[in-house]
Amino acid sequence: MVSRRKFIKKSALAATAIITTPSLMSFAKYDIMKDKKEFEVIIIGGSYAGLSAAMALGRSLRKTLVIDSGKPCNRQTPQAHNFITHDGKEPSVISQIARKQVEEYPTVRFYSGLATNGRQIEDGFEIITQNSDSFKAKKIILATGIKDIMPRIKGFSESWGISIIHCPYCHGYEYRNEKTGIFGNGDYGFEFSKMISNWTDDLTLFTNGKSELDDEQTKKLELNNIKIIEKEIASFENVDGHLKNIVFNDGKKHPIKAVYSQVPFVQHSDISNQLGCELDENGYIKVDMFQKTNVEGLFACGDNTTFMRSIANAVATGTVAGSMSNKELIDEYF
Repeated sequence: MVSRRKFIKKSALAATAIITTPSLMSFAKYDIMKDKKEFEVIIIGGSYAGLSAAMALGRSLRKTLVIDSGKPCNRQTPQAHNFITHDGKEPSVISQIARKQVEEYPTVRFYSGLATNGRQIEDGFEIITQNSDSFKAKKIILATGIKDIMPRIKGFSESWGISIIHCPYCHGYEYRNEKTGIFGNGDYGFEFSKMISNWTDDLTLFTNGKSELDDEQTKKLELNNIKIIEKEIASFENVDGHLKNIVFNDGKKHPIKAVYSQVPFVQHSDISNQLGCELDENGYIKVDMFQKTNVEGLFACGDNTTFMRSIANAVATGTVAGSMSNKELIDEYF
């Protein structure tokens, strides 16, 4: 790989060219990275966590590659909320702004495609894409997100992220005081019903079969005017993802505006497994407070590491991962 001293010199020259001659920005950026397959850091995933990590690394003059397949998990969600300065914007607009800002840093490069394989090599890691392109780096940041597994009920997946939602802090305000449902059972059904009662008094728990709540939980929900319906659900009737009715197997309908649900998930990318990352009991990649995994030189950030699925949290953890991977490189070079 290019020595750190030579790289800094090249970066400084490129930065000078950009400042004094704005029209040469794209040329300077291309010249540093021309035909290079080796980087200091590769970020897999170019959504909010990945872009945040890339900005931290770009501002640290690190040769960085972002590999992105362009399929964020919130692509159906019409608006993003609880992210200060961007409340109410389309998620795609936020990521487009972020991408454009990150592209201003000449040491950051993007690759459009799917990273499929990863392995450890003598001086770091090698990542292979679906198109058989190969890239190497000393550090890897996994910002790959998770993949939700939808129940096989008609209308569920079409409404996911629009009116079937997972987080009251992201979407609850927009459905305040509306006819709302909880799709769940047992402890989850009870606990989430209790939480969502803060946003609406018109709340029903749909257990989709026999209730698994204990007597105390059932009584407490009834005392708080939360109805329990045990009928099996045939479909979620919707128009462009906006719920109208829950349709039961007996053909009867229950009018509804929003439903909260938590669905099972898997890691969106198998590369974490290929590289030996440990997962916690819930299936998230284990990281410490610096977003380090159990594999030396490998970081993870965003939705693949935590149940706190929000843009704000993804940005925060991405910044930490980018900053800490740079710190490791400094310690190794110095």
